Amino acid sequence: MEDRIAELRERREEARKGGGEDRIQKQHDQGKMTARERLEYFLDDDTFHEFDRFRTHRSHKFGMEERQLPGDGVVTGYGEVNGRKTFVFAHDFTVFGGSLGQVLAEKVTKVMDKAIDVGAPIIGLNDSAGARIQEGVDSLAGYGEIFRRNTEASGVIPQISGIFGPCAGGAVYSPALTDFTVMVKDTSHMFITGPDVVETVTGEQVSFEELGGAVTHASTSGVAHMAANSEEEALDQIARLLSYLPQNNVENPPRVDPWDDPERADDRLNEIVPNAPQKPYDMSEVIDLVVDEGSFFEVHETFAANILVGFARLDGRSIGVVANQPRVNAGTLDIEASQKASRFIRCCDAFNVPLLTFVDVPGYMPGTDQEHRGIIRHGAKLLYAYSEATVPLLTVITRKAYGGAYDVMASKHLGADVNYAWPTAEIAVMGPQGAVNVLYSDELDAADDPDARRDDLINEYREEFANPYTAADRGYLDDVIEPSETRARLITDLEMLSSKRDTLPNKKHGNIPIWCPVQTTTRQTMNSRGERTVQPIH
Repeated sequence: MEDRIAELRERREEARKGGGEDRIQKQHDQGKMTARERLEYFLDDDTFHEFDRFRTHRSHKFGMEERQLPGDGVVTGYGEVNGRKTFVFAHDFTVFGGSLGQVLAEKVTKVMDKAIDVGAPIIGLNDSAGARIQEGVDSLAGYGEIFRRNTEASGVIPQISGIFGPCAGGAVYSPALTDFTVMVKDTSHMFITGPDVVETVTGEQVSFEELGGAVTHASTSGVAHMAANSEEEALDQIARLLSYLPQNNVENPPRVDPWDDPERADDRLNEIVPNAPQKPYDMSEVIDLVVDEGSFFEVHETFAANILVGFARLDGRSIGVVANQPRVNAGTLDIEASQKASRFIRCCDAFNVPLLTFVDVPGYMPGTDQEHRGIIRHGAKLLYAYSEATVPLLTVITRKAYGGAYDVMASKHLGADVNYAWPTAEIAVMGPQGAVNVLYSDELDAADDPDARRDDLINEYREEFANPYTAADRGYLDDVIEPSETRARLITDLEMLSSKRDTLPNKKHGNIPIWCPVQTTTRQTMNSRGERTVQPIH
């Protein structure tokens, strides 16, 4: 027995070393942790239970039969994050560059299946060279099996992807199917095809960072929800995301012991909205003053910044927050903002997280660019997301709520449970200036002083129509409240709605308008020598 135990310990140590000390050191030289170091940092101490640590690949081609390494490029298992069960897989770049072959895929799908069966989050820490070329179609089959699990798990258990190195080709689609993606600046990259292929096909020269770096995906493409400065920060962000989410779709989000006074009435809220209707202010300050102190955790911060989304707490209860941001494009809704908000709303609804919406929106972004790229379809996504949500919906209109954007932003007409407005709210078909120009065009043309008459009419219109009291009279608002009252009222309402039970008509699934046209700005042609060239489309 002693010999067998000694052999077991030796094999465990071999598995722990992955591709060997030299490859571990190379990982460290690049500023990266190993797969096991990431899991050790991420999971609570002494809680990790590993699956399949002794599995090796089955390939017998291209010299692979002589390179048998335990674990085959991925570490899988489960542990705890802040005392809550969490399943994990982490690519081991020291073993075949973390490339995906049949056995690696089997290990990943096994831990994903177990997470679905148990009803606990699955976290994937990606650091992989992509498909293992030596295993051919088996590698592609492995990706397909993972994608199917991602889809089955969607809306059932939280799925979060961390990108800690390369993630290219088919490998990018698993993170794209998960609920949140966190990247690390400078060391992580995601793209379908790398810079060399891009240059060959299009003639465009681009760096790894410009093409698929963390900042690019967090601010331009929206693929990444966060761009962390270090691996430790990325892992901390993933852990914080989990703290707002339930274990699965049949549980409620965790409630923590409250640390902030539920009756706190901050008078700064009474002064935060400027008297001048066109003057911007920072909606994130409103959020911070209403929710539990220090609890707002914004996601997708640098993408479509004209709308804010993130998690927070009210009296210890987890909530999702959606808010127009007047500081960016006056808080107008455009294609990217609609996409960003609608996906966040659907994620919160899937995991029973109540939604709080702050509204200050002058309308949808006008222009041929938005219309031609499909603002109608993309704007409909936001409508759809709010309309199908069955979680508690609370809405506060702080200032502008004009036109169709009033309807879209969690209005009573889409099923919101509680709708408030501040005295500064303006609810109308359009802004006073536009309305006056339409309604009184003849009178203005005939006026001796058109500008003075226009100012008078704008003031009259604002007083009669662009205020919250007409909507309150119709029952479209539940109350007009002082801004400083907002926190206490929302906490009381959230408690009232904690037992809300709502159902949708029985159907397989709805048909959300997800089609997304690609705006093409270039076209490929062949010159007289048969060479491919790229020309701009004017």
